[in-house]
Amino acid sequence: MSGSREHASVAVIGAGVAGLTAALALAERGVGVRVYERAAALGEGACSWQAGGMLAPWCERDGAGTELTARGEEALAWWPRHHPGTVQRGTLVVAHARDRGELERLARRSGAGQWLDGEGIAALEPALGGRFGHGLWFAREAHLDPREALRSLVAALDTHGVPIQFGADVQAEDLVANAVIDCRGLAARDALPGLRGVRGETLLLHTAEVAFRRPVRLLHPRHPLYLVPRADGRLLLGATVLESDHAGPVTARATMELLNAAWSLHPALAEAAIVELGVGVRPALPDHLPCLRTQGRITRFNGLYRHGFLLAPWYAQTLARQLFPAQEACA
Repeated sequence: MSGSREHASVAVIGAGVAGLTAALALAERGVGVRVYERAAALGEGACSWQAGGMLAPWCERDGAGTELTARGEEALAWWPRHHPGTVQRGTLVVAHARDRGELERLARRSGAGQWLDGEGIAALEPALGGRFGHGLWFAREAHLDPREALRSLVAALDTHGVPIQFGADVQAEDLVANAVIDCRGLAARDALPGLRGVRGETLLLHTAEVAFRRPVRLLHPRHPLYLVPRADGRLLLGATVLESDHAGPVTARATMELLNAAWSLHPALAEAAIVELGVGVRPALPDHLPCLRTQGRITRFNGLYRHGFLLAPWYAQTLARQLFPAQEACA
């Protein structure tokens, strides 16, 4: 498919990270785009709104294949160009002495990471000084605040003249456009056999007693933890992965497990205020990698699982190149 902005129109359904990155990749090629979102406002009910925002292609390879790392590396260059709040200070991974084997396994599977002793850990994160004897630092990894990143994408689309229609519950087959990109997440189960929900729960904490400059992961055989710094002394705490499409409130069990793990990372976190409890149900396919499936004029972009912000840029660029190979992007 080829054409100019005047002659090619694409409808994108869904204003999560998949839909917004796809729309922007197309708009940067001069394609006319319109985005439809059934929610009344940005982020309402979307798993992208609850994401951790870690751009960690090497850490995340621990649970996926080499494709994730190769494709995820694009995010480390793409996000700083499109969201000024992207922070590249790496990821620090630690484990208690009894769980050192978890660190060694991550080092083998990731094929990356610099080993640190206790002094090296304290140099990166003074709050952890004297608490851990060994760790891994993935220096090239980055993080962002997903909510601010989504707002940056909306602003970028606005500069390209791309409208977003909220409160629009539309069907791909009914839209008049040269191409339709279906980024509905779990709502697309009618069109994508095998798509399932994976529930994740998070706690947003606020504390003035302890601060971190980069994401910290605590490895544990049963209760791994990630902690991502946000602005104004806030910390996002998460790690739950439950095979469920239930989007109800955070459970008492998940809250206790997350807080216990946080306390073992640093006791001062036990005094932190819980600002928000969050739940996101991620759309996942059997191989835990996203898909681009085209049938006629409809392309399904889905299945980002827990890697939405990490993998969306690569898939969005690939989608734009496939649909409009003759047109070059100009950011």
